[in-house]
Amino acid sequence: MNAPTWLRAVAWRWRKSPLRRRCDVVEAWTVLLLGAAMVFVAPLAGVLAGAFAYDSAHAEAARQRADRHVVRATLVEDAPPADSFGSRTTYPVEVRWTGPGGAVHTAVARVESGATAGSRTDVWLDARGKGTTAPMGEDVQWGTAIAVGGAGSFVVWMSAGGVWLTVRAVTHRRRMAEWERAWARTGPQWTGSQR
Repeated sequence: MNAPTWLRAVAWRWRKSPLRRRCDVVEAWTVLLLGAAMVFVAPLAGVLAGAFAYDSAHAEAARQRADRHVVRATLVEDAPPADSFGSRTTYPVEVRWTGPGGAVHTAVARVESGATAGSRTDVWLDARGKGTTAPMGEDVQWGTAIAVGGAGSFVVWMSAGGVWLTVRAVTHRRRMAEWERAWARTGPQWTGSQR
């Protein structure tokens, strides 16, 4: 049974052969180790980076939830209508609500297009009562974790690829130099000219 061509092309560096040079062995070991890094280390790095990013985002969301609160406000003006494509767009409009003690507050909040004056919306406030954004949601936390995890895996892949290209270039240069020296010794025997 014959081995596939690609396997023979890779495996020759592992067999004893008078044509095999030390740089061939170095290149073979490099390919093996970097392949293992790409298969095992890259996913592990991605998972660890993603887990760290999720934990950080989750802690930030908890801090935001502790620092912010929501009030029900009434729109003072109409939001512009939806565009001709029917996309859901938000617009800043003035809103009003009554706070503790009966004080009336106004702020600008983003509401969906087409919202009319007098309709109700939620407004997030920080600890000082200033308008702010809603706390980070679970979807943003997971999105951050996935993006950072993917980037971590990508960095390992690119680093391994860069190392492989560098080792391949160095071993190729060395292989060419060794072949040049070998030809300098044997070439005159083949061509009949002596130096």
